[in-house]
Parts: sequence; C-alpha cells; structure tokens
Amino acid sequence: MHAIVIEDKQLIWAEVPDPEAAEGEVVVDVTASAVNRADVLQRQGFYPPPPGAPVYPGLECSGVISAVGPGVTGHHVGERVCALLAGGGYAERVVVPAGQILPVPAGLSLVEAASLPEVACTVWSNVVDRDRLRPGETLLVHGGGSGIGTFAVQLGAAMGATVLVTARQAKHERLRTLGADLAIDYQTDDFVRSVLNHTDGRGADVVLDIIGAKYLARNVDVLAPEGRITVIGMQGGRTAELDLGKLMAKRGRVSSTSLRARPAADKARIVAGVRDQVWPLVAAGLVKPVVHSTFPLSEAAAAHELMESGDHFGKILLQR
Repeated sequence: MHAIVIEDKQLIWAEVPDPEAAEGEVVVDVTASAVNRADVLQRQGFYPPPPGAPVYPGLECSGVISAVGPGVTGHHVGERVCALLAGGGYAERVVVPAGQILPVPAGLSLVEAASLPEVACTVWSNVVDRDRLRPGETLLVHGGGSGIGTFAVQLGAAMGATVLVTARQAKHERLRTLGADLAIDYQTDDFVRSVLNHTDGRGADVVLDIIGAKYLARNVDVLAPEGRITVIGMQGGRTAELDLGKLMAKRGRVSSTSLRARPAADKARIVAGVRDQVWPLVAAGLVKPVVHSTFPLSEAAAAHELMESGDHFGKILLQR
C-alpha cells in the first residue's frame, strides 16, 4: 500500500508494508482522513506517536473494513465505519482496535464521517465526561474556528449551554450560525471583559482551551464559581504562573488532557460515550460536520500549509 511518511520534516507519498490485524483489531481500507494540529506537530518533530502506534500521521479516518482479526465480534468485512486512531490515517489502509470503531452517522457520507471521530471524542471526553457541562451553564471555547472549536460550539448549544467563543473576526458570523451566543475577536478584544459583560459578571462555567500558558491567568480571571478549565493544547506555550489564591477563591479547577496516548480501554470507553450520546445529535442534524476543504491524500503537504495558516474554518480532509 501507499502512505504518507515523514522524512526530514517533509510529507512524502511512499510505498509501505500492508498492515495486518492482530487480536482485537480490524483493518480499514481508508476512504478519507483529516488533518489535525497534532499531525503538524508530528511532522515538525514535536509529537511522536505513542509506543505501538503506526508511524504515519492521521488521528482519524473513515472507510470500509477489509479484514477482521481474532477475537473481534460485532464487526464484519464490508462494513462502512469511521475510527479514532493513535496514528496511521494518512494511508491506504490502517489497523484499528475494534473498540475505537464507530458507525457512520445516519445521513452522512463516508467522506464526511472522517471529520468527526477525533473532534467528537476530544470534545465529549472533556466538556461532557470530565467537566460535566450542564444545561444553562456557560461554555467558553478558545479557537472557535478550528475543528475542535466548531464541534464544541455545536455540542454545547445542543446541550442547552450558553456558548461563547474566541476567534478571528472573519469567522464570527459562521460561528453564530453554528450556535455561538457571543463571538469575541481575540486579536482586538479582551475576552475576560467580554465574557464577564455578557454573563453579568459571573463568568464561564467551563473553559475549553487550546492555547495553554498564554491564556492560563486570564482563564482563571474569567472563571465562574465552581468553574472548570481544561487545557487541551499548548499553542501559547507550556509554562505560566498560576494564582492559586484566585483559583481557590472561585473553588475552581484546572486540568489538562490528551487523547492520543490514552490506554486502549479508556479510548474504547470514550468512543462508546460518543456513539451513545453524540451520534444521535449528529443523526438529528443538531451537530454537523464542518468541512473547510478536501485534498487528495497524496497532497497532504498542501493541507498542512492550510492548517498552519489558520485560514481554515472547521476540518481539512484528505481523500483517497
């Protein structure tokens, strides 16, 4: 088969060995994959795959099962699926633990389905499973125009939360269409002041942050009593000071997570939660794929350039 390999920080379309399904795994013939920030970091040499994961980039895919390994039940050759991956999505075939397979949501094409597994699992595991967002609460999403952001806005709105988002001005109208109650231009506006004004001084109950160190102090400032901050990215750095007095006064919580390196059993639990709680919202049209553009898989380098520019809105797909 062919896959995208990384050589000297470049993405190269090359012939590689075919994967084989081991105990509890299936082989998926890939129809489409998607570009995620982690793929860019891996190409740059900052985010190697976890032990045992495929070395090729790609954290999600859609396609058709072509082989089923020993011990797998409930899946069959010819089944149309999408999947959460630890790597390997930029390839013609990929091995997937059976617990990380999802059905293609009703009403979506196989290509569209590739846009969902990583963002759905990331957002659900943090905003719902970890931070317990409730109807009537306020969710602040940083990086609203990203794949994560566009999904989080929709999921928060579908859950009955007030959704506030930071993003470039050019993306505001589309974010409001997705369900954002307030869009804040992070380039010109102080998001703390904007959120406090919008919430009559109370602040945000849940903050989903892809920036990291640069926003840590202000995330605490914007937090409501009993609020929860979850950091899932470090685009703004790794190290910052934390005023524990402010955090304690608000009885707040700061946590950080990653999805890629979690144990298979934990990923399977998350995938099951997404299937049970999020897929019905997708089928009902309350949460939809947001796809900016689609590139041929062999042109992944051009897709990475678009990702790095920040000019996209939603997901960037790679199609065979």
